[in-house]
Amino acid sequence: MEKRFWRLIVNAPAEGAWNMAVDEAILESTANLLQPTTLRLYSWNPSCLSLGYAQSINDIDETRLIARGWGLVRRPTGGKAILHADELTYSICSSEKDPHVQGSILESYRHLSKGLMATLQNIGLTANSEPHKTPSERNTTKPICFEVPSDYEITLNEKKIIGSAQARKKNGVLQHGAIPLFGDITRITEVLRYTSEEDRATSRTLLQNHATTVEEQSGQKITWKQLAYALIDGFGNALDVEIRTGHLSELERQRAKQILEEKYANPEWTRRL
Repeated sequence: MEKRFWRLIVNAPAEGAWNMAVDEAILESTANLLQPTTLRLYSWNPSCLSLGYAQSINDIDETRLIARGWGLVRRPTGGKAILHADELTYSICSSEKDPHVQGSILESYRHLSKGLMATLQNIGLTANSEPHKTPSERNTTKPICFEVPSDYEITLNEKKIIGSAQARKKNGVLQHGAIPLFGDITRITEVLRYTSEEDRATSRTLLQNHATTVEEQSGQKITWKQLAYALIDGFGNALDVEIRTGHLSELERQRAKQILEEKYANPEWTRRL
């Protein structure tokens, strides 16, 4: 596979709706070959809970969410709820013609996971890419992403450390994922809906047993910037791509504003299920 060029965009922390709108705007431009495959690194301010594309809004206790000052957004990708706090979020947007995302969703997921494993290796952590799961193993009735094992998810000591999801639309591919740096991985249970506080406590325990953070695994606090450098180097070396610093085009920025108003900041989109 010949060495390819990817654009790198590093953004300041932003609200959840804007983050999702920017990802979709980049997806459109890369799918139409207006921009090269793009690796984007970002974070969230304020902390935000994101729902999967087809997840029910009823999984969320909105009163508790508002009380904590956390945002709410619905992702363009599938999967379950993620609380975006104290993390690095990455996205990869490309045309379906990019050989790094060709094949089935499962095949491209497995290929891109090489970059994620190399990222963790760069900070001294040896991770595993979990193999294909049967539907019963995925146990998709659970509302939390980090409690649900998926195909080729990245784990450390049998705990999930990176939650990723992928969408394909309009000749393009979007994969994005969350890497928790530190903090209480179980905080998300405080804003989900349970039939009893006993069920909430059970979910908290299960999540603690099944998910982890970079700090918990490394024994030290890795900064967002340190992990960003590790990720850029990891993808560049593992996939043999040249990653060059770039920025959003004016067309992408204007399109993101339009998508924000039409979709991600629109309660009808967030609450549609």
